[in-house]
Amino acid sequence: MSGTSEAEARKALGRLKRAVEKGRRELEALEGALRKVEGEDFPQGDYTRAASELSQVAEFADAEGRRLQAKVLEAGGLEPGRIRRSSSVD
Repeated sequence: MSGTSEAEARKALGRLKRAVEKGRRELEALEGALRKVEGEDFPQGDYTRAASELSQVAEFADAEGRRLQAKVLEAGGLEPGRIRRSSSVD
């Protein structure tokens, strides 16, 4: 994997993670606003499902970050399990 491709992948993962976090905040804000307006008619199940789907996207991004890190380490001749320092891909 070339350094440029790796950098682009890291940047894209970082953007995706930030977008998911922003999506979570916006969903919470919308839920709070609509809950006050709609009261008992508020579709809680829909919002719970949407939050779960955002969590799945976050988990996907984390898994891709781990996969990218393993590929980079393997390309450099290192075994992913032998790293002592913990680091994350952002």
